[in-house]
Amino acid sequence: MQQPSAPAYDERLTAPASWWLIAALAGVSCALILMPLGTLPSLGGLVVGGALAAVAVSAYGAVRIRVVAGSLVAGDARIPLTALGEARALDAEEARDWRTHRADPRAHMVLRGYVPTAVRVEIADPEDPTPYVYLSTREPERLVAALERARTA
Repeated sequence: MQQPSAPAYDERLTAPASWWLIAALAGVSCALILMPLGTLPSLGGLVVGGALAAVAVSAYGAVRIRVVAGSLVAGDARIPLTALGEARALDAEEARDWRTHRADPRAHMVLRGYVPTAVRVEIADPEDPTPYVYLSTREPERLVAALERARTA
């Protein structure tokens, strides 16, 4: 049995710490709302409300970007490296431009507003109507380098 190759790049776009504080405050809010009903409903609101908010934050921050086994995996999308064109690291200002007024509605975007930098990868497949892939990433230069290394390997 052949072992799958280790990813050349692997990043999880976790939510910032402040979002976890907001999840805890959502639990406190639920507890306060249920306080007139008594102590047990209030505690239940704290636990259930906090847990639901934590699940929501965790799910939103669970998206991963990986370069592995001849593919770019971005969230649910798996794109073969042969279908990709030039990859370009975007600083915070360029990333903001590409996710706002320069954005193409046909593009595949793995966008997280709390991550200021990104990578824009052209789609080279003429059959694919998607012009590019926009990937929020905390390490754009490292992702571009991993794509280049994987493409030449």
